[in-house]
Amino acid sequence: MKKKRLLHLGREWLMVGLLLIVVSVAIDQWRSQQMPERNQFSLQAVDLQGQSIDIQAMSAEKPMVIYFWASWCNICRFVTPTVNWLSQYYPTLGIALSSGSDEQIRRYLAYHDIEFPQLNDPRSQIGQDWHIRYTPTIMIVHQGQIEFITSGLTTPWGLLARLWLAS
Repeated sequence: MKKKRLLHLGREWLMVGLLLIVVSVAIDQWRSQQMPERNQFSLQAVDLQGQSIDIQAMSAEKPMVIYFWASWCNICRFVTPTVNWLSQYYPTLGIALSSGSDEQIRRYLAYHDIEFPQLNDPRSQIGQDWHIRYTPTIMIVHQGQIEFITSGLTTPWGLLARLWLAS
């Protein structure tokens, strides 16, 4: 009896998991309709540490993560640790949208132990240019091409899967 119940419960959880995946993919597709075309992404800038940033070069050999976030974004507080962890294995660039001065961003990054390169977009001009409507938004870019775009809460496994598929 117990074995049957566990099997039934396992099937239900599998169905719920598959449904969540389908809904997540559908939402990503709907949101990405307003995003830049796959072959249009290029950005050259200087990060908060004074280092030159070139998306084409950073994404040439392996996929990279571009993370649009904001200090006032509650969901970003859950996603940022995952992106910070991924930055150890994949090139990563954070773009802080409407989050204050360079110094305020530096203090925020230091307080939260965020270690990957950051651009400050104080008026969200980069965000507007790339039609970013939600925070957080994560783009997976490989060889200058946008491969995946996702917004909102995401899991480490979901991001790893997207990075693996973009390779």
